[in-house]
Amino acid sequence: MSGPAVTDPDGSWRVAADIGGTFTDVIALGPEGRVVPVKVLSTPPDFGSGVLGGTRAALSTADALPHQVTAMLHATTVATNAILEMRGAHTALVTTRGFRDVLELGRLRRPLLYDLSWQRPTPLVPRRHRYEIDQRITADGHLEPPADSAELARVADEIRAAGIEAVAVCLINSYVRPEEERRVAAELRALLPGTYVTASVDITPQMQEYERTSTAVVNSYVGPQVHDYVTALGEGLRKAGVSAPLMIMQSSGGLLDAPSVVGRPVQIIESGPAAGVIAVRKLSQLMGIDSVVAFDMGGTTAKASLIEHGEPFVAGDYEVGGGMNITRGMGKGAGYALRVPSIDIAEVGAGGGSVISTDVAGSLRVGPESAGSRPGPACYGNGGTSPTLTDANVVLGYLSPRALAGGRVAIKPDLARRAIAPVAQDLGVDIPAAARGAYEVAVSSMTKAVKAVTSERGRDPREAVMVAFGGAGPLYGAAIARELGIDTVIVPVHTGLFSSLGLLVADTERQAVVPHRADLDALDLLGAEFDRMAKEVTEALREAAPSAHTEVQRVFDMRYRGQRFELSVTVPDGTLDSGLMAAVRQRFHAEHHRTYGRAGTDELVEIVNLRVRGRVRNPVGVERLLSLPPSAPRAETTSATRAETTRECRFDRTEPTPVIPRAALSPEPRQGPLVIEDMDSTTLVPPAATAHRDRFNNIVISWTTAAPEAAS
Repeated sequence: MSGPAVTDPDGSWRVAADIGGTFTDVIALGPEGRVVPVKVLSTPPDFGSGVLGGTRAALSTADALPHQVTAMLHATTVATNAILEMRGAHTALVTTRGFRDVLELGRLRRPLLYDLSWQRPTPLVPRRHRYEIDQRITADGHLEPPADSAELARVADEIRAAGIEAVAVCLINSYVRPEEERRVAAELRALLPGTYVTASVDITPQMQEYERTSTAVVNSYVGPQVHDYVTALGEGLRKAGVSAPLMIMQSSGGLLDAPSVVGRPVQIIESGPAAGVIAVRKLSQLMGIDSVVAFDMGGTTAKASLIEHGEPFVAGDYEVGGGMNITRGMGKGAGYALRVPSIDIAEVGAGGGSVISTDVAGSLRVGPESAGSRPGPACYGNGGTSPTLTDANVVLGYLSPRALAGGRVAIKPDLARRAIAPVAQDLGVDIPAAARGAYEVAVSSMTKAVKAVTSERGRDPREAVMVAFGGAGPLYGAAIARELGIDTVIVPVHTGLFSSLGLLVADTERQAVVPHRADLDALDLLGAEFDRMAKEVTEALREAAPSAHTEVQRVFDMRYRGQRFELSVTVPDGTLDSGLMAAVRQRFHAEHHRTYGRAGTDELVEIVNLRVRGRVRNPVGVERLLSLPPSAPRAETTSATRAETTRECRFDRTEPTPVIPRAALSPEPRQGPLVIEDMDSTTLVPPAATAHRDRFNNIVISWTTAAPEAAS
């Protein structure tokens, strides 16, 4: 599982950069597994500057030259931010007559059933920019009639006059006859040079016109911005002397080359969160842990994902931009639907930079607004005045009152207390009590995200181990685990930069999907289609890694007749015969029963889609990478030589709490309370827990008292 050891006699380096809402995290991996981490403030709106600055800082610390970089790996929030901030391209939709309003109709879902003030998100394409054409593809693939070139020329003139920057093309039933939609898209590209054009069948050639339309629209909406960002970053790296190919993390957890990302930017919406889950996946495989909750908390959001048997759940569709991003269930409808593979990640707007406030009823609120990196939390001293969770943690004594990020961010405790003071006054409590209240509200909010990927999936979180990472994750992991009855929390090395580490160990991947309309027992047809798709993804991967071996995984999206939602079932290796198909049916029944509490009969099972996932394994030695301590910058005192100190920390009451570096924690359990400081994060061990350091240099937190009875 760990692969060959990381050695490089030529002194080459792999650099991974992950952009967050507050910090940009960079890790450089060099000869003999040397790891150099760097954490710098993000640089909105030009996030690429932070990547370039962090890369230069990492190479300088490592005494490495830019031309020694052989791989540049990246996870970015540029596509997500374009949606959340509603600053994507001016987009038009071209569709079949009669389907202009499909974006408003959606699925008629209300995520908040009893909130009468709730409103649907504003469509990314205004109605006046949705153009209908007299063209129709029937359910059996006939054209009645085909698209007329003269009509397309008229539509192109209107689009040009409206100042449109991007166009999404989605024709009814185009998944049956994709060449017709591609022809329409090609003609529009010729008529509208310089305009970004998406054909829905090139992104998601599947049934359900709403999901296909929404996905195509989002792809076009973020396309020009992603194109400009990737192009500018590539040019900036080349000017800096880094000529290595740029690879970007997909939402599904695999790396993809930059040119392919420009064509399908919708595939990187969950780029950063996916990288962190992949790092946890590699760690769980290394440690032999069967069920793991990956909990990632950064400066803006908190994310949770479940990994079983060494693999994360990968959903075929999800929503973005709806407060808490989810992949299934009755909570859908708050965001924009995307039908592309994505690791099943539940995300809430609670991070270190989340703003603390009180509502009109006097209740305490945390997020989803964030102070970001500019001006950032009040305690940074950059002009921010809004109280944030970071300010609360400083007031509570959990964070250093001097500096964070290895000394790169100075902390001003008096500004933190000043920011929290108005909240305390509104609540009628003292400042530490208000800060502790904000901490507990954040724990409650983030617990919902963990439940979304465990108990709502039919999994008991008490059977899992939590891996807490991100700049703020180790501060909250133990408290969240306690609420859910999880008795063990692991805080890995490089925890504040763990998503960047995930980039270093991620595999290169390609995926293909086609709808299935034949009978379940049409084995020859199924086998032939799988073979064709496997060849397609294998050839695409050979272009990126000509000499590497490609692993191919086959998947069915299956459901019972009459259902709209499907479950993904992995198809075992081997010839598709009756015995193998019987095993697939049993897998589907078992997963359906586990997820929904019931199962049907074989006669009701149908296949919706065929998927093929091609993977080229990463050669990086995972065990060595995950267990090595970081290389400390020369100007900093290494963690091993720092003396133990004591700070007053507020829990149920104020207690003197030892503050130690990770290296001072022994293999023997040490009773909390305890604050453990790393260069890139701080770990909080509550009074009722113990902590020790394992052979991989992980901090392992365990509870010394009984856990809650239920975690529903």
